[in-house]
Amino acid sequence: MPLHRRATAVAAGAALLAVVGFAQVTATAAPLPDDGAPCAQDTAATRYLVLFDRGTPAPDAATAVTLACGSTLVFHAPIAVAVVTSADSRFADRIGRDRAFSADAALGRVPALEPLPTPAEPVPTADRTGEQWDMDLIGAPQAHEESTGSRDVLVGVLDSGIDATHPDLAGAVDPAVSAGCLSGVADPSPAAWAPTTSTHGTHVAGIIAAADDGRGVTGVAPGVRLAAIKVVDDRGMVLPEAVVCGVMWAVEHGVRVANDSFSVDPWQLTCDRGEERVVFEAVRRAVDYATDQGVLTVAAATNGGLDLADPGGEAADLDGGRRALDPGCEVLPGGLRGVLTVSAVGPDGLKAGYSSYGLGAIDVTAPGGEQRDGVDRCVLSTVPGGYADACGTSMATPHATGVAALLASAHPTASPQQLTRMITEDAGSVPCPADYDLDGSGVQDAYCSGYAPFNSFYGHGLVDALAATSSS
Repeated sequence: MPLHRRATAVAAGAALLAVVGFAQVTATAAPLPDDGAPCAQDTAATRYLVLFDRGTPAPDAATAVTLACGSTLVFHAPIAVAVVTSADSRFADRIGRDRAFSADAALGRVPALEPLPTPAEPVPTADRTGEQWDMDLIGAPQAHEESTGSRDVLVGVLDSGIDATHPDLAGAVDPAVSAGCLSGVADPSPAAWAPTTSTHGTHVAGIIAAADDGRGVTGVAPGVRLAAIKVVDDRGMVLPEAVVCGVMWAVEHGVRVANDSFSVDPWQLTCDRGEERVVFEAVRRAVDYATDQGVLTVAAATNGGLDLADPGGEAADLDGGRRALDPGCEVLPGGLRGVLTVSAVGPDGLKAGYSSYGLGAIDVTAPGGEQRDGVDRCVLSTVPGGYADACGTSMATPHATGVAALLASAHPTASPQQLTRMITEDAGSVPCPADYDLDGSGVQDAYCSGYAPFNSFYGHGLVDALAATSSS
């Protein structure tokens, strides 16, 4: 299954709402814009992510948005980031293009994916744990003899939604702390966080916490709770305002470990410059705030087979042109400081060909599966209505998240930095391969640098659930 790369516009009401946590601040007047020209409704309502100087009070932010002919949907006061709508084509120019960006407008029209079919039969009850080579690879079955995780630990699954009716997940998903964030504003109604076009989030959730009940599959930490936080829209897009909303929701609702099996759209690598800086800085502020508040973010390295430590050259731009890449361009959130970034290996322990890599960019590796030489050895997990195999760093990431959840269960006061240190110290070293010619062509498909304890393919090594529980 490919890493999700594809978040949705909503119609904006006329009222101006600046939401700080759960408080609302409403502007009482609508002054004329700074340029004196009246506000116009000359374009479709467009959603923007807007940066303010840190420490900006909510009323000041609301006034600035109003003066630029916009309406504030939500203002995240701790990070001074707002989500705004405007039907005035001059909004971004008025408030400053170095402060406002619309990912939806930049993407243009992207069709929705096909709706998920309604399951025709009950979920099969056969025990399929014998097919979970991935759990064997990280010692999860043996770890469960020591610990399956604590209900006190909440794991946030920022993804496409979770099927909470699946028998392997019904006991793990906590509806009270789940929400949909597609509009940039958290919606806790069950319909807002249920999967609609994608099985991705349900598959990820099963790898983390599918029940250890002798049926179906078993997750790495089947004893923990899950928060379904929907940030992947019906088109498969992950817009930055949805991610900021999801991260802030996770902080507010006690998430200890957040699983981010995605990269933020509209670019595969987001650069800390120009209009891209709005996205880069907003996501960075949100993730930094989450880390400061005790949330460990675990993120996918992505499936582009890129050297994330050396993102030079050019990449396709949204308008069909080319944009230069430089060391300031990162996968978000995987390239941010404080994030545990995960590459993928196949059943043979070799880096999967699709997995991105990079010395200093990868912290650990985990089973993501591989399709090679006509053999499909992907990862089996839950999907709405049953079970399915999928490959990707999206699948590797929740293995690391599950190990982090086991450690958080044993160390309830551990900080994200302490959890990261424990995970990396417990990981099993994997040396660089002597030969990385995956198709037998005589050409190396990627270059591994570093040494066994730390290298560009595997970081500190393969996550180890048994070591995590044994050392706790």
